[in-house]
Amino acid sequence: MDRRALGTTGWEVTEVGLGTWNVGSDWGDVPEAEGRAAIDAALEAGVDFVDTADVYGDGRSERLIAETLAAREDEDDPVVATKAGRRLDPHEADGYDRDHLERFVDRSRENLDVETVDLLQLHCPPTDVYYRPETFEALEALVDAGKIAHYGVSVERVEEGLKAIEYPGVETVQIICNPFRQRPAERFLPAAADRDVGVIVRVPLASGLLTGALDADTTFPENDHRNFNRDGEAFDVGETFAGVPFEVGLDAVDALRPVVPDGWTMAQFALRWILDHEAVTTVIPGSTNPTHVRENVEAADRRSLTDEERAAVREVYDEYVREHVHHRW
Repeated sequence: MDRRALGTTGWEVTEVGLGTWNVGSDWGDVPEAEGRAAIDAALEAGVDFVDTADVYGDGRSERLIAETLAAREDEDDPVVATKAGRRLDPHEADGYDRDHLERFVDRSRENLDVETVDLLQLHCPPTDVYYRPETFEALEALVDAGKIAHYGVSVERVEEGLKAIEYPGVETVQIICNPFRQRPAERFLPAAADRDVGVIVRVPLASGLLTGALDADTTFPENDHRNFNRDGEAFDVGETFAGVPFEVGLDAVDALRPVVPDGWTMAQFALRWILDHEAVTTVIPGSTNPTHVRENVEAADRRSLTDEERAAVREVYDEYVREHVHHRW
Protein backbone atom coordinates (compact mmCIF):
# COMPACT_ATOMS: atom_id res chain seq x y z
CA MET A 1 0.00 0.00 0.00
CA ASP A 2 1.10 3.50 -0.74
CA ARG A 3 1.44 5.95 2.11
CA ARG A 4 0.42 9.57 2.37
CA ALA A 5 1.65 12.35 4.64
CA LEU A 6 -0.54 12.86 7.70
CA GLY A 7 -0.54 16.63 7.63
CA THR A 8 2.47 18.13 9.35
CA THR A 9 2.91 15.33 11.89
CA GLY A 10 5.92 13.91 10.09
CA TRP A 11 4.18 10.55 9.72
CA GLU A 12 3.28 8.85 6.49
CA VAL A 13 0.44 6.35 6.91
CA THR A 14 -1.23 3.79 4.72
CA GLU A 15 -4.01 4.99 2.46
CA VAL A 16 -6.38 2.51 4.08
CA GLY A 17 -6.41 2.40 7.86
CA LEU A 18 -8.75 0.72 10.31
CA GLY A 19 -11.63 2.20 12.26
CA THR A 20 -12.50 0.35 15.47
CA TRP A 21 -15.87 1.72 16.55
CA ASN A 22 -17.51 -1.61 15.78
CA VAL A 23 -14.85 -3.44 17.81
CA GLY A 24 -15.91 -1.42 20.85
CA SER A 25 -19.67 -0.93 20.81
CA ASP A 26 -22.88 0.07 19.01
CA TRP A 27 -22.67 -2.55 16.26
CA GLY A 28 -24.24 -5.48 18.05
CA ASP A 29 -22.35 -7.96 20.19
CA VAL A 30 -18.74 -8.47 19.08
CA PRO A 31 -16.69 -11.00 21.09
CA GLU A 32 -13.30 -9.71 22.17
CA ALA A 33 -11.52 -12.48 20.25
CA GLU A 34 -13.32 -11.37 17.10
CA GLY A 35 -12.28 -7.78 17.69
CA ARG A 36 -8.64 -8.71 18.17
CA ALA A 37 -8.75 -10.88 15.04
CA ALA A 38 -10.04 -7.95 12.98
CA ILE A 39 -7.31 -5.64 14.26
CA ASP A 40 -4.68 -8.29 13.65
CA ALA A 41 -5.96 -8.91 10.12
CA ALA A 42 -5.58 -5.22 9.30
CA LEU A 43 -2.06 -5.10 10.65
CA GLU A 44 -1.12 -8.27 8.77
CA ALA A 45 -2.45 -6.66 5.59
CA GLY A 46 -0.07 -3.74 6.10
CA VAL A 47 -2.32 -1.18 7.77
CA ASP A 48 -0.32 1.22 9.94
CA PHE A 49 -3.03 3.66 11.04
CA VAL A 50 -5.66 2.62 13.59
CA ASP A 51 -8.40 4.89 14.85
CA THR A 52 -10.36 4.50 18.08
CA ALA A 53 -12.04 6.56 20.84
CA ASP A 54 -12.29 6.43 24.60
CA VAL A 55 -16.06 5.86 24.46
CA TYR A 56 -16.01 2.89 22.08
CA GLY A 57 -17.18 0.28 24.54
CA ASP A 58 -16.13 2.54 27.44
CA GLY A 59 -12.47 1.98 26.54
CA ARG A 60 -12.86 -1.57 25.25
CA SER A 61 -11.65 -0.71 21.76
CA GLU A 62 -8.54 1.02 23.11
CA ARG A 63 -7.74 -1.94 25.34
CA LEU A 64 -8.18 -4.47 22.52
CA ILE A 65 -5.80 -2.48 20.35
CA ALA A 66 -3.21 -2.47 23.15
CA GLU A 67 -3.60 -6.21 23.70
CA THR A 68 -3.27 -6.96 20.00
CA LEU A 69 -0.17 -4.83 19.64
CA ALA A 70 1.39 -6.39 22.74
CA ALA A 71 0.98 -9.83 21.18
CA ARG A 72 2.88 -8.56 18.10
CA GLU A 73 5.79 -7.14 20.08
CA ASP A 74 8.31 -7.92 17.34
CA GLU A 75 6.38 -5.83 14.82
CA ASP A 76 6.47 -2.09 14.21
CA ASP A 77 3.53 -0.40 15.91
CA PRO A 78 1.04 1.56 13.82
CA VAL A 79 0.04 5.13 14.48
CA VAL A 80 -2.89 4.92 16.91
CA ALA A 81 -5.32 7.84 17.02
CA THR A 82 -7.93 8.14 19.72
CA LYS A 83 -10.58 10.71 20.62
CA ALA A 84 -11.79 12.51 23.71
CA GLY A 85 -14.74 14.57 24.81
CA ARG A 86 -17.80 12.37 24.48
CA ARG A 87 -17.42 11.16 28.05
CA LEU A 88 -18.71 14.54 29.16
CA ASP A 89 -22.17 14.44 30.71
CA PRO A 90 -23.71 16.76 29.80
CA HIS A 91 -21.82 16.99 26.53
CA GLU A 92 -21.36 20.75 26.45
CA ALA A 93 -18.70 23.12 25.17
CA ASP A 94 -17.72 24.30 28.65
CA GLY A 95 -16.46 20.81 29.45
CA TYR A 96 -13.75 20.95 26.82
CA ASP A 97 -11.22 22.40 29.24
CA ARG A 98 -7.73 21.38 30.39
CA ASP A 99 -8.98 19.49 33.45
CA HIS A 100 -11.45 17.26 31.62
CA LEU A 101 -9.28 16.68 28.58
CA GLU A 102 -6.27 15.74 30.68
CA ARG A 103 -8.29 13.22 32.67
CA PHE A 104 -9.65 11.70 29.48
CA VAL A 105 -6.17 11.54 27.96
CA ASP A 106 -4.72 9.91 31.07
CA ARG A 107 -7.40 7.23 30.89
CA SER A 108 -6.65 6.61 27.20
CA ARG A 109 -2.94 6.40 27.93
CA GLU A 110 -3.69 3.69 30.45
CA ASN A 111 -6.04 1.83 28.11
CA LEU A 112 -3.57 2.00 25.23
CA ASP A 113 -0.61 1.25 27.51
CA VAL A 114 1.42 4.20 26.21
CA GLU A 115 3.17 7.17 27.74
CA THR A 116 2.22 9.44 24.87
CA VAL A 117 -0.89 9.22 22.70
CA ASP A 118 0.13 9.47 19.05
CA LEU A 119 -2.81 11.56 17.92
CA LEU A 120 -5.64 12.90 20.06
CA GLN A 121 -8.79 14.16 18.36
CA LEU A 122 -11.63 16.13 19.88
CA HIS A 123 -14.61 13.82 19.44
CA CYS A 124 -17.27 15.69 17.49
CA PRO A 125 -17.64 18.43 20.08
CA PRO A 126 -20.43 21.02 20.07
CA THR A 127 -19.87 23.66 17.41
CA ASP A 128 -19.15 26.30 20.08
CA VAL A 129 -15.92 24.51 20.97
CA TYR A 130 -14.36 25.65 17.71
CA TYR A 131 -14.80 29.23 18.90
CA ARG A 132 -13.01 28.60 22.22
CA PRO A 133 -9.26 29.23 21.83
CA GLU A 134 -8.77 28.00 25.40
CA THR A 135 -9.68 24.45 24.31
CA PHE A 136 -6.87 24.42 21.78
CA GLU A 137 -4.53 26.01 24.31
CA ALA A 138 -5.33 23.06 26.59
CA LEU A 139 -4.37 20.66 23.80
CA GLU A 140 -1.08 22.52 23.34
CA ALA A 141 -0.43 22.15 27.06
CA LEU A 142 -0.95 18.39 26.78
CA VAL A 143 1.59 18.29 23.96
CA ASP A 144 4.05 20.25 26.11
CA ALA A 145 3.44 17.80 28.96
CA GLY A 146 4.32 14.86 26.71
CA LYS A 147 0.91 13.25 27.07
CA ILE A 148 -0.03 13.61 23.41
CA ALA A 149 2.24 13.96 20.40
CA HIS A 150 -0.20 15.65 18.03
CA TYR A 151 -3.83 16.71 18.01
CA GLY A 152 -6.70 17.19 15.63
CA VAL A 153 -10.47 17.15 15.55
CA SER A 154 -13.26 14.86 14.45
CA VAL A 155 -16.12 16.92 13.03
CA GLU A 156 -19.70 16.44 11.96
CA ARG A 157 -19.98 19.39 9.58
CA VAL A 158 -17.88 21.02 6.90
CA GLU A 159 -18.13 24.40 8.61
CA GLU A 160 -16.68 22.94 11.83
CA GLY A 161 -13.73 21.57 9.90
CA LEU A 162 -13.13 24.90 8.21
CA LYS A 163 -13.13 26.69 11.56
CA ALA A 164 -10.92 24.06 13.22
CA ILE A 165 -8.11 24.40 10.70
CA GLU A 166 -7.79 28.09 11.53
CA TYR A 167 -5.95 26.92 14.66
CA PRO A 168 -2.32 26.27 13.66
CA GLY A 169 -1.94 23.33 16.06
CA VAL A 170 -4.73 21.33 14.42
CA GLU A 171 -2.82 18.91 12.21
CA THR A 172 -5.64 16.53 11.27
CA VAL A 173 -9.37 16.57 10.69
CA GLN A 174 -11.55 13.48 10.64
CA ILE A 175 -14.71 13.86 8.58
CA ILE A 176 -17.40 11.77 6.89
CA CYS A 177 -16.94 11.70 3.12
CA ASN A 178 -18.11 9.05 0.66
CA PRO A 179 -20.16 8.71 -2.55
CA PHE A 180 -23.26 9.40 -0.43
CA ARG A 181 -21.71 12.39 1.40
CA GLN A 182 -20.05 14.53 -1.24
CA ARG A 183 -20.16 18.07 0.15
CA PRO A 184 -16.88 17.67 2.13
CA ALA A 185 -15.10 16.82 -1.13
CA GLU A 186 -16.34 20.08 -2.62
CA ARG A 187 -15.94 22.44 0.30
CA PHE A 188 -13.50 21.05 2.85
CA LEU A 189 -10.85 18.98 1.07
CA PRO A 190 -9.44 21.88 -0.97
CA ALA A 191 -9.11 24.02 2.16
CA ALA A 192 -7.40 21.20 4.05
CA ALA A 193 -4.93 20.72 1.20
CA ASP A 194 -4.14 24.43 1.14
CA ARG A 195 -3.27 24.32 4.86
CA ASP A 196 -1.43 20.97 4.71
CA VAL A 197 -3.90 19.38 7.13
CA GLY A 198 -4.17 15.61 7.24
CA VAL A 199 -7.63 14.30 6.39
CA ILE A 200 -8.96 11.09 7.93
CA VAL A 201 -12.18 9.87 6.30
CA ARG A 202 -14.59 7.95 8.51
CA VAL A 203 -17.93 6.23 7.73
CA PRO A 204 -16.61 5.59 4.20
CA LEU A 205 -19.09 2.78 3.56
CA ALA A 206 -22.14 4.58 4.98
CA SER A 207 -22.56 2.07 7.84
CA GLY A 208 -22.59 -0.84 5.42
CA LEU A 209 -24.86 0.60 2.73
CA LEU A 210 -21.91 0.97 0.36
CA THR A 211 -20.88 -2.64 0.81
CA GLY A 212 -23.93 -3.61 -1.22
CA ALA A 213 -24.64 -6.38 1.28
CA LEU A 214 -27.75 -4.87 2.90
CA ASP A 215 -31.31 -5.12 1.64
CA ALA A 216 -34.85 -4.38 2.74
CA ASP A 217 -34.97 -7.60 4.76
CA THR A 218 -31.81 -6.86 6.72
CA THR A 219 -32.38 -6.51 10.45
CA PHE A 220 -29.99 -5.14 13.05
CA PRO A 221 -29.53 -6.05 16.72
CA GLU A 222 -31.12 -3.86 19.35
CA ASN A 223 -27.68 -2.57 20.39
CA ASP A 224 -26.63 -1.69 16.82
CA HIS A 225 -26.78 2.05 16.03
CA ARG A 226 -28.26 1.16 12.64
CA ASN A 227 -31.29 0.17 14.66
CA PHE A 228 -31.40 2.65 17.54
CA ASN A 229 -30.00 5.81 15.88
CA ARG A 230 -31.79 5.96 12.54
CA ASP A 231 -33.45 9.22 13.50
CA GLY A 232 -30.57 10.56 15.59
CA GLU A 233 -31.98 9.47 18.93
CA ALA A 234 -28.56 8.77 20.47
CA PHE A 235 -26.11 10.98 18.52
CA ASP A 236 -25.84 12.82 15.23
CA VAL A 237 -27.91 10.96 12.65
CA GLY A 238 -25.19 11.60 10.09
CA GLU A 239 -23.10 8.89 11.75
CA THR A 240 -25.70 6.27 10.78
CA PHE A 241 -25.90 5.42 7.07
CA ALA A 242 -24.11 8.78 6.54
CA GLY A 243 -27.46 10.44 7.23
CA VAL A 244 -29.23 8.81 4.28
CA PRO A 245 -32.63 7.27 5.07
CA PHE A 246 -32.13 3.50 4.90
CA GLU A 247 -34.67 2.77 2.17
CA VAL A 248 -33.39 5.67 0.04
CA GLY A 249 -29.86 4.37 0.48
CA LEU A 250 -30.86 0.92 -0.74
CA ASP A 251 -32.34 2.44 -3.90
CA ALA A 252 -29.17 4.47 -4.45
CA VAL A 253 -27.01 1.37 -4.01
CA ASP A 254 -29.09 -0.51 -6.59
CA ALA A 255 -28.58 2.37 -9.02
CA LEU A 256 -24.84 2.27 -8.35
CA ARG A 257 -24.37 -1.48 -8.83
CA PRO A 258 -24.00 -1.39 -12.66
CA VAL A 259 -21.17 1.13 -12.32
CA VAL A 260 -18.93 -1.11 -10.15
CA PRO A 261 -16.22 -2.68 -12.34
CA ASP A 262 -16.13 -6.44 -12.74
CA GLY A 263 -14.04 -8.10 -10.05
CA TRP A 264 -14.44 -5.22 -7.58
CA THR A 265 -16.52 -5.21 -4.47
CA MET A 266 -18.82 -2.23 -4.06
CA ALA A 267 -16.86 -1.37 -0.92
CA GLN A 268 -13.65 -1.18 -2.94
CA PHE A 269 -15.38 1.06 -5.45
CA ALA A 270 -16.54 3.43 -2.70
CA LEU A 271 -13.12 3.47 -1.03
CA ARG A 272 -11.40 4.14 -4.36
CA TRP A 273 -13.77 7.07 -4.98
CA ILE A 274 -12.58 8.56 -1.69
CA LEU A 275 -8.89 7.87 -2.26
CA ASP A 276 -9.01 9.51 -5.67
CA HIS A 277 -9.19 12.80 -3.76
CA GLU A 278 -5.54 13.65 -3.20
CA ALA A 279 -6.30 15.74 -0.11
CA VAL A 280 -7.40 12.58 1.73
CA THR A 281 -4.63 11.07 3.82
CA THR A 282 -6.28 7.84 4.90
CA VAL A 283 -9.70 6.23 4.98
CA ILE A 284 -10.74 4.13 7.97
CA PRO A 285 -13.36 1.49 7.19
CA GLY A 286 -14.27 -0.70 10.13
CA SER A 287 -15.07 -4.40 10.01
CA THR A 288 -14.95 -7.40 12.31
CA ASN A 289 -14.63 -9.78 9.36
CA PRO A 290 -10.95 -10.42 8.48
CA THR A 291 -11.85 -11.19 4.85
CA HIS A 292 -13.62 -7.87 4.50
CA VAL A 293 -10.71 -6.11 6.19
CA ARG A 294 -8.32 -7.54 3.60
CA GLU A 295 -10.67 -6.68 0.72
CA ASN A 296 -10.90 -3.11 1.96
CA VAL A 297 -7.12 -2.82 2.05
CA GLU A 298 -6.98 -4.00 -1.57
CA ALA A 299 -8.92 -0.90 -2.60
CA ALA A 300 -5.67 1.04 -2.29
CA ASP A 301 -4.25 -0.98 -5.20
CA ARG A 302 -7.26 -0.54 -7.47
CA ARG A 303 -6.97 1.89 -10.36
CA SER A 304 -8.48 5.33 -10.14
CA LEU A 305 -12.06 5.70 -11.29
CA THR A 306 -12.65 6.85 -14.83
CA ASP A 307 -14.34 10.16 -15.61
CA GLU A 308 -17.40 8.18 -16.68
CA GLU A 309 -17.53 6.25 -13.41
CA ARG A 310 -17.19 9.39 -11.35
CA ALA A 311 -19.93 11.07 -13.38
CA ALA A 312 -22.19 8.07 -12.77
CA VAL A 313 -21.55 8.32 -9.01
CA ARG A 314 -22.48 11.99 -9.16
CA GLU A 315 -25.68 11.22 -11.02
CA VAL A 316 -26.74 8.68 -8.40
CA TYR A 317 -25.93 11.16 -5.65
CA ASP A 318 -27.88 13.94 -7.32
CA GLU A 319 -30.93 11.78 -8.02
CA TYR A 320 -31.23 9.88 -4.75
CA VAL A 321 -29.10 11.30 -1.97
CA ARG A 322 -28.36 15.01 -2.32
CA GLU A 323 -31.66 16.32 -0.96
CA HIS A 324 -31.24 14.32 2.25
CA VAL A 325 -27.65 15.20 3.17
CA HIS A 326 -26.05 17.96 1.16
CA HIS A 327 -27.49 20.92 3.07
CA ARG A 328 -27.03 19.34 6.52
CA TRP A 329 -23.37 18.42 6.77
